[in-house]
Amino acid sequence: MQHLLSTNSFRVFPLICTVQNFKIWRKMFERNQKTIFVLDHTRYFSISSEQYISMDYLKGKPVQETPASGSSSMVVGTQLSKSLWTCAVESSIEYCRIVWDLFPGKKHVRFIVSDTAAHIVNTWSPSTQNMSHVSNAMMMVSVPSRSIPQSSDYSVIHGLRAAIEALAEPTDEQLLATQVGCKQIPNKGRVICITSARDNTSMKSLEDIFNTVLLQQNALVAPPSKKGLQIDHCHLVILNIVPLGVESLVTNRNLLEISPLLDVEIHTVNAPDISDKLLHLIMGHYDLASTTVTNIPMKEEQNANSSANYDVEILHERAAHTRVCGPDFTLTTSIKPGTTYETVTLKWCTPRGCGSSDLQPCVGQYNVTPVDVTSRPSSCLINFLLNGRSVLLEVPRKTGTKTTSHMLSARGGEIFVHSLSIARSAMDEAPSISDGPGGRVSDYRIPELGQLFKMSRMVPLKTKPKGKCSQGEHLWRRLPRYFPRTTNVTILFNLQRQLNWLPHFLHLIVKEDMDKQDEVRCQQQIHELYKSASRGDMLPFNTTNNARPKVGKTKDQYRLFYRELEQLIQLNAQTPHHKNLLESLQSLRAAYGDVSSKLDPGASHLRSYTESPLSPERLEPTSSASNSSSSILKASKRRMSSSGQRSLLDMISIAERSQSNKRLDFSGRLCTPLGQTAKLYPDFGNKEKDILTPGVVTSNLKDESIRS
Repeated sequence: MQHLLSTNSFRVFPLICTVQNFKIWRKMFERNQKTIFVLDHTRYFSISSEQYISMDYLKGKPVQETPASGSSSMVVGTQLSKSLWTCAVESSIEYCRIVWDLFPGKKHVRFIVSDTAAHIVNTWSPSTQNMSHVSNAMMMVSVPSRSIPQSSDYSVIHGLRAAIEALAEPTDEQLLATQVGCKQIPNKGRVICITSARDNTSMKSLEDIFNTVLLQQNALVAPPSKKGLQIDHCHLVILNIVPLGVESLVTNRNLLEISPLLDVEIHTVNAPDISDKLLHLIMGHYDLASTTVTNIPMKEEQNANSSANYDVEILHERAAHTRVCGPDFTLTTSIKPGTTYETVTLKWCTPRGCGSSDLQPCVGQYNVTPVDVTSRPSSCLINFLLNGRSVLLEVPRKTGTKTTSHMLSARGGEIFVHSLSIARSAMDEAPSISDGPGGRVSDYRIPELGQLFKMSRMVPLKTKPKGKCSQGEHLWRRLPRYFPRTTNVTILFNLQRQLNWLPHFLHLIVKEDMDKQDEVRCQQQIHELYKSASRGDMLPFNTTNNARPKVGKTKDQYRLFYRELEQLIQLNAQTPHHKNLLESLQSLRAAYGDVSSKLDPGASHLRSYTESPLSPERLEPTSSASNSSSSILKASKRRMSSSGQRSLLDMISIAERSQSNKRLDFSGRLCTPLGQTAKLYPDFGNKEKDILTPGVVTSNLKDESIRS
């Protein structure tokens, strides 16, 4: 904001107004640019907050009398208690201190005191936007007198009317924008009213009056009138204050839209807790975040030779945390006892000389202010930084190397927190695609992925089709149904350069409108592939790019090739021609010896397109395997009868069958009825069968004598 108010600002504003860049104006004049406190100064705020502070350290007899009205506190015995007015003033001044520390010259706060009339404490002028002016004015107002009679003239309504009129008054930045000819200037604001209502009915009446006055004010300043700015939106926050231990009939209410111009929220707070409530609200009003600096070494006042570690909580813009975190890094947060907001814990790093190895890229700097400005640890930290020292803050970790995320330093009497780049810096080279979370992978199918993107390129449509997705969206959903990411998990796509017919074959497979002619071509290619497998021809892998699969047997290579091809056809099965191809391929797989194709017709369809086709086969039941082997033998017989020539597969199958016929099969597999259990040794324990023959006894005796 300050650079817009320089001598060159008159060159910037006309440019903005010429292009009518309304987004820039909305960013400059946000709702939190104007905040107005309306303090109720009626008789009720002179009572005690019922929170007593012990005064036992005072010498002499305790005083039993209460001081005259006009004092900011009351003494009862050896205890001191603040009034409701004192609690309201202290907490509201602390609110504006945080705002002016974090946004010097950018955000404005005004105070209005309401009793029989509205008393303006300060204006939008920069000369009155400071702590000294507000504190001196509040000292002159003093605590409301208890001797004030109950009268309808004493009301907070006067202050709310004045607050609406103050929102219509332009700030210096808005005046400057008006002078250069800008017509649409956003004008939003927030009103925080600290009062005390009897019940919900009184609170509802207060909202209605405020909304009515707001509409009337906009009607007064409507064009062609030049009395002020129209209020685009107002956020009304009502804090209902009661003494400690007193129950209120006013219920809390979250943010509610009363009208397009007004949002209202209500909070009932005990007087001693109003400061914590405003601290919680200010973090949402200005998008702030809390950071707790831990393990700060400080010397003790009583013993200068010893030191202890302290914690200091500071506030700053939330962007100081979001800018520093990359996509794979988050800051740990916790909730401090007695608060309702989260704070990020960062560890103090002992200051040392800043060498080239300690310097890190800074991605942003933001003003900082302590939460408790009067505490000794906060004072020591502020003085340490104002003396020209810088402190690095690191993320606490139990194991591993430390990570320095922020740095505290002071310049020109202001303290800043610098967000350091702990993620990949913009000055670093772009990360390689092989540096993924799964390790260094060097065989990604990057050219094929780029070609897929080109095929799936979409252009915007003038009219969106009703009831169904567009043709481009349908194409994008259908094309990448099966796309292996690396070359070592696919055989089908690695052979496109070696097999001339394969690229056109794959193009026909993914066609959505396959016809009979395309089916015949694909059937021919599938049978040619089967003939090559029957002859034992090896698949022509390219050995230069490490595309050869880990399996070395030719049979296993064809089996995996069939499986991957079947999976591709299943995922693109749109027409009956696709289904005919699928059935033909499954029958050839069974004839070739791949038993997994006939186990379950839908088993291969259930395989995910992300599953590697080179993954090991699942174990299947023995009965299914025997059925598959019998089907293989039947297929081999059909081939022998038709052609008269036997292939190598036929000869191996016949040899295995002859060997299996020589072995005696288990009786439980031959004649055991269904549902019954067959005995493994049916004659075990039969005494007649256990009688040994003389030849066997002699043989056993000979064996025993030899061993002895």
